[in-house]
Amino acid sequence: MAKRGNGEGSIYQRKDGRWVGSVHVLTPDGRRMRKSAYGATRKEVAAKLVELVSKTQQGQPASEDARRVGEYLETWLADVARHRLRPTTYQDYSRNVRNHLIPGLGTKRLGALRPADIRTFLVAKREEGLSARTVQYLHAILRAALQHAVREELLSRNVAKLVQPGPVRRDEVRPLTAQEARTLLAAAKDDRLYPVYAVAVALGLRRSEALGLSWADVDLVGRTLTVRQTLHRSGGQLVLFAPKTARSRRTIPLPAICVDALHAHQRRQRAERAQAGETWRETGLVFTTTIGTPIEPRNLNRHFYALCAKAGVRKVRLHDLRHTCASLLLAQGVPARVVMELLGHSAIAVTMNVYSHVMPAASRDATDKIGSLLGEDPDAPTGDAATTDTDSGPEDQDDQGSAA
Repeated sequence: MAKRGNGEGSIYQRKDGRWVGSVHVLTPDGRRMRKSAYGATRKEVAAKLVELVSKTQQGQPASEDARRVGEYLETWLADVARHRLRPTTYQDYSRNVRNHLIPGLGTKRLGALRPADIRTFLVAKREEGLSARTVQYLHAILRAALQHAVREELLSRNVAKLVQPGPVRRDEVRPLTAQEARTLLAAAKDDRLYPVYAVAVALGLRRSEALGLSWADVDLVGRTLTVRQTLHRSGGQLVLFAPKTARSRRTIPLPAICVDALHAHQRRQRAERAQAGETWRETGLVFTTTIGTPIEPRNLNRHFYALCAKAGVRKVRLHDLRHTCASLLLAQGVPARVVMELLGHSAIAVTMNVYSHVMPAASRDATDKIGSLLGEDPDAPTGDAATTDTDSGPEDQDDQGSAA
């Protein structure tokens, strides 16, 4: 047997030819325990043991081989994610962890998880037919969970960060045209939910923001509306939450179409309250059922699809009314920064990425304006059509080129 090096611990070769060694290491709970390392050669095992000893000398605990990825993810969901995430986000995380991550990676040892394991898992999920966005979401959940393990010193590195989940094709934005939006609103004019669609198109409110809107946050005299809460289905019931980001909480000026619609809706709601009598459930919400209870988001979707059919407008998602608002504003030359504030985007990059399809028209309008400012006539013919002097030769063209 070769002489043992300093810090190597005990190393020996098993009957199956593999080498194994062990040293005492520091555990996450402060105890010291004997930990084994395995390898194809004595040199490989010695290097692993030296690394373990070095971490222990620096006060860094070593992960315990007994912990499996599935066990860790369950613990992370219960002890960490549940307390840090919004309830709806936590439900999404739980569903994806239990339906995909644990079945795919749960039996792996936490300390032995490698980038190749994660890459193989993500490829398998794509081959199963999951969308690129869902696969990216699974990777993001795992990355967040493993990062917590790094902070807790259960892992020395986050191997999920070493894996690229692949590009995600952004869903095509399908806004209505100005004419389609007018047709849709005209068809909804006599409907009790007309104000919902008015604020969705004119202000770009999300469905959750519109359904969570409170009368206390609507100032019809000052003509403003403040987004302070959102309505979501969570845990089998409709629940109000604070907006997800600081920028989502915003005050928006109300155009005349919204002021008029909300005034009429307020009168209608008073009449419904009187008619409902004792069955009325006061919530303070602007948009409710005929007995005052919150509107089920999925019911609003169904109502909207029926409205599209009635109006003869192509079927789009309710969320596309938000895209319609942004696209129409940008097409009218409203600065992207203003649109970002109106929609409550977290960053200007979000606005620019989502609505890049509107930018060419806005850019053309901008260059036409600067051209007019500098004395150009935007309606003047260009190219060959602009050449009226048939005697101009190469020398004239060279002069014009140097002037540019």
